[in-house]
Amino acid sequence: MAIDDKTRTELEAATFRRLVEHLRSRTDVQNIDLMNLAGFCRNCLSNWLKEEADTRGADMSKDESREAVYGMPYETWKQTYQGAASPEQLAVMKKAQSGH
Repeated sequence: MAIDDKTRTELEAATFRRLVEHLRSRTDVQNIDLMNLAGFCRNCLSNWLKEEADTRGADMSKDESREAVYGMPYETWKQTYQGAASPEQLAVMKKAQSGH
């Protein structure tokens, strides 16, 4: 199937929005679990969003990119949903050192 660049970009954008909505609905999944299993987390997505904004000269702060991913201020999300990482989770993350 051949699609034009505009359609591809629209599909990718819609897919990104669905991913973000899915992660917003799964507040039970901790960022450290995402990092340990997939090598990226909500913070990575927000960082990538900010980097792409910077590349294109769009005005977006780190806080704004995090709120775009989390659906609320990051500090609010942390206080509401983020649990303490277990020693096991931290050990897996240290061993993986994915660079994020």
